[in-house]
Amino acid sequence: MGEVRAAADAGVNLPALRSHNTALVLDLLRRAGVEGISRLELAERTGLTPQAVSKITGRLRDAGLAAEAGRRASTGGKPRTVLRLVPEAGHAVGVHLDRDALRLVLVNLAGTVVGERYTDVDLGAGAEAVVAAVAGEVEALVDGWARGGGGRSGTDADADAVAAGPGADAARPGTDAMAARHGADAVTAGPGADAVVAGPGADADVSGRTGWTPVNSPTVWDRSTPSRRTDPAPEAAPPTYPAPPPGATAGSPLPPPGATAGSPLPPPGVAAGPPAQAPGATPAPPTAATPFPPPPLLGVGVALPGPLDHTRGVLHRVTGFAEWDGFPLRDALGERLRVPVAVDKDTNAAALGLAVAGERGSFAYLHLGTGLGAGLVIDGVVRRGARTAAGEFGHQVVQLDGPPCDCGDRGCVEALCLTAVSRGDLAEAARVLGIAAGNLVALLDIDLVLLGGRTVTGAPEMFLRGVGAVLDERARRAGEPPVPVRTVPGDIAEGAAQLVLAPLFGRADA
Repeated sequence: MGEVRAAADAGVNLPALRSHNTALVLDLLRRAGVEGISRLELAERTGLTPQAVSKITGRLRDAGLAAEAGRRASTGGKPRTVLRLVPEAGHAVGVHLDRDALRLVLVNLAGTVVGERYTDVDLGAGAEAVVAAVAGEVEALVDGWARGGGGRSGTDADADAVAAGPGADAARPGTDAMAARHGADAVTAGPGADAVVAGPGADADVSGRTGWTPVNSPTVWDRSTPSRRTDPAPEAAPPTYPAPPPGATAGSPLPPPGATAGSPLPPPGVAAGPPAQAPGATPAPPTAATPFPPPPLLGVGVALPGPLDHTRGVLHRVTGFAEWDGFPLRDALGERLRVPVAVDKDTNAAALGLAVAGERGSFAYLHLGTGLGAGLVIDGVVRRGARTAAGEFGHQVVQLDGPPCDCGDRGCVEALCLTAVSRGDLAEAARVLGIAAGNLVALLDIDLVLLGGRTVTGAPEMFLRGVGAVLDERARRAGEPPVPVRTVPGDIAEGAAQLVLAPLFGRADA
């Protein structure tokens, strides 16, 4: 993907690097937030000429990615027009596929989660069943957002495909039509941001996570009962388009553009489709029959335990699940969803998400959950190694005659930690994790250690004390200042979404 952008955010005035310069401007718009930034400030920050900035921002506005955010007083002359990013102009789905759970988030360009789904999964159920379940959950998340109902936590019938055997891939008919609905051919998940075209309703102000009710939506989510929604009693229902018949697939007859199953049929002699609107008129609010349009979908990022090949999206011998060795997850999921798919290790995705969110310098993210791994950021860049093998932190041997590990070795840090956790000795698990973290600090001279994962978040103070004590003792012996330790949410699904979004803003390490 090219070299990572220099810290100075410097642009170059060469036509061949238009996409690079566009990414620089987009990133500054993103970082400016709702307050926005002026064209003059953009020129000063990037080193681009004012004329180049005007052309870039003009293209971004035409594409629906940027909009005016008002005017700012200046020391002389007329007030400056301030521009902002339009967060809802594009979205990505982030998927955290763990050994026993599946969490998905729908994230807008600003990195805000606008929808979420969660269900149980069994990574040992077989590749076809798991891929079918992931594809079904992705489509349910996006369609749920489009209908104004949001995601949901917990499990339901949509996730039953994970337990199904062969043939589970037919559980979600119509998945192949996803690209047609979301305009995948017009959207690219890369630095060429000027090719992104926002769909209708990109400025819709929608926020929140599972259980939210979008603005102007008549659908009410019953927070006390996540599996139930209450809808207003409908008025006399007009004739509607029928639902697709069982077994319908891509290519089956569908309602015309703008119409879905349940949308009112047009009167005789009137063409189907959304009603015409006078120029400048305020769009009518969504209703149950006219839901929110599907968000422009840039792609899907998937994060799961390694080892794997990030570049090709192919899994290796996932620890404990050797049957996945050689499986082309990126291509298999991309073929089902017909949108770009990126695949990476869960710890790398988490590290990327932390870097995008503002963590600076060199740090290690250590994730202790169903396994143990590390995401490494050195000088602000995610480091994966030549074969995406960097960060196999859990499989460093620290006890030669230790317990067997699922990787085939003995005395691995992961095996020792998980054994301690299984017998309820979290203090010992924290001590072992601290020893391994000390090895990493000595090897890479990092500035910060971040801890995450379900085991850590279940007892954060215990792990902070245990790991911190080992690192402090190591620093005392070496006569150095101790490396700080913090716990972080470790939102892997959010980091997976950044595998798709970050290149749009000029990060080449996504």
